[in-house]
Amino acid sequence: MAIPFSLGVSFAASASAGLDDGYRAMYNLEFDAAHRTFAAYARAHPEDPLAPASDAAAWLFAEFDRLHILQSEFFLHDENFRRERHLTPDEHVAREFERQLAHADDLAERRLRAAPNDSDALLASVLVLGLRSDYDGLIAEHYLSSLNSTRRSRKLAERLLAVHPDCSDAWVAIGVENYLLSLKPVAVRWFVQMMGNSADREYGLAKLRLVAEHGHYLRPFAELLLVVADLRAGHRDLARTRLARLATEYPHNRLYTEELARLR
Repeated sequence: MAIPFSLGVSFAASASAGLDDGYRAMYNLEFDAAHRTFAAYARAHPEDPLAPASDAAAWLFAEFDRLHILQSEFFLHDENFRRERHLTPDEHVAREFERQLAHADDLAERRLRAAPNDSDALLASVLVLGLRSDYDGLIAEHYLSSLNSTRRSRKLAERLLAVHPDCSDAWVAIGVENYLLSLKPVAVRWFVQMMGNSADREYGLAKLRLVAEHGHYLRPFAELLLVVADLRAGHRDLARTRLARLATEYPHNRLYTEELARLR
C-alpha cells in the first residue's frame, strides 16, 4: 500500500501486490514463503502496519494447521472447542506471533495519531485484535480475553467501515463475532451479550457473505467460514461449491481437497 496513504484512494486501489503474494502463499499453506514475502514487503514499507499484522496472521494460520484447527470438522462439533489437546502451543510461534502483533500495534498507533481515519492503520488494528482473539480462544484457552478482543475488533471495524465503507475485509470482524457466538448455548449467548458482544447468526452470515463477495485479503477466510456454516446447516452442495472454488484458487492447500473428498 502506498506510503503515505491518501485518504482519497479507495481500499481496492491501494492493495499491494507484495501483500497479495504473501496472503496467497498463506492460503496455500506455504508459510515459509508467506513469511519471506511479508518480510520483504515490510523492508520496502517499514511504516505500514499491515505488514507485521499480516505476518502475524501467517504465524497463526501455521499453528492452526499444525494443531488441525483449520479443518471444518473442528468447527462442526462444539465439543472440539473444549477437548483436551494433544499438542501444546509452539513457543517459538507464540513469540513471533506476539512480536509481530506488538509491532503492528505500534505502527498503527503512530499513523492513527497523525491521521485518525487512516484505513490501513485501522484495518491493521482490527486484524491485530481479531488474531489475538483467535489465538486466545482456540489455542491458549483464555476465553474471557478472547471475548474482549473480539468485541474491541468488531467496534473498531464498525469505526473503519463508517469512514471507509469500501474496506470490505473489515466485515470479517463483525461476521465472525456474530456467527460464532450465535452457535453457543443460550446461557452462554446471554452472558456474552451482557458483556457487550453480539451474537446474531443471520447478521453475521450476511457480513461474511459480503467479505466472500467483495473482500480482499480476508476473502478466502470468509469463504472457509461459510463452508463451515453450510455444513452445519446441512447444505452440502453449497459447501462443496465453495470448497471447489477455493481448491481451484489455492491448489497447494491440501485441506480444501481433503474436505472435498470427505463431502464426496
